[in-house]
Amino acid sequence: MEDGDYSIRRWEDLDIDILVKIFQLLDIFELTAGIAHVCSAWRMACCDPLLWKTLDLSMLKSNFIKIPLEPFVYVDGRSDRKLTRLLKISLSLSRQSIMTLIFHFNLYVSDEQLTYTAERCPKLRRLVLPAWNRIKKTGMCKAIRGWKDLESLTMPSIANPPYLLEEISNHCKNFSELKIMGPCDIYFASSLVAFLPKLKVLSLRCSMLYKDVLIEILDRLQHLEVLNISHCILMEAVPPPQHKRVVREIDQSIRQKASRLREFITCMDDNCIMCNRTRTDEGLVRWYKYEEGLWKADEVRSLAL
Repeated sequence: MEDGDYSIRRWEDLDIDILVKIFQLLDIFELTAGIAHVCSAWRMACCDPLLWKTLDLSMLKSNFIKIPLEPFVYVDGRSDRKLTRLLKISLSLSRQSIMTLIFHFNLYVSDEQLTYTAERCPKLRRLVLPAWNRIKKTGMCKAIRGWKDLESLTMPSIANPPYLLEEISNHCKNFSELKIMGPCDIYFASSLVAFLPKLKVLSLRCSMLYKDVLIEILDRLQHLEVLNISHCILMEAVPPPQHKRVVREIDQSIRQKASRLREFITCMDDNCIMCNRTRTDEGLVRWYKYEEGLWKADEVRSLAL
């Protein structure tokens, strides 16, 4: 074949759809490493909404130490700058396409980082944010007000839930799904009833749960369809001197209340690894001790990662 019998195709001449398919194989670090600067075609492909339906930062952890005073963690500056850089590049490329945002349970986002992200993800429908130590009430409220389409939230247990649930009630009209990674007490349950009475899906797995809290949820969240209490330590208050005792199995009265649900998911098996881990950790699972990614699991398919 002579030199003039064929033409050389350049990378930038590759069909955009093919480039997008290739870029879908990259992780977030590779996608934000600079490939958008190769040429205009690659930049266009990097901004395709198919790449940015989900921003998954579940593989990124903060470099931190625990401290005795609020916010109870100190995050290394380099770790903070790495997250900020990743957010800025990702949110620039995504062009407001992100609908699902996932953070690692040991990724401690600051108020400024959350606000910056919220302003650039107005279409967000699902937020997985298990660590709130550095986020103040004002920062979270400002973020929630911008997420009109929010439907699902995975969050830690917090001491003052009404402010958050009221914001969700006022601004997120399609909200239907909640996962709490930590104990849910009667105050939290009552707040759910007051502000999110139309909640459809609730997961409290791997935590300590009192029987009166469970009854409050079953009796008063009338629109609830799915409740997951798998691997929970179920407790019951009793008169002094004992004060409380562990409930080993769910009684018939509870099952009768739960019979109206589409799914009532439970596991209180002495031979279950996760049940035993929850008991060992006294109802607040130390996820860092176990297999990486285990915290992402949930028996409710729509909440699993």
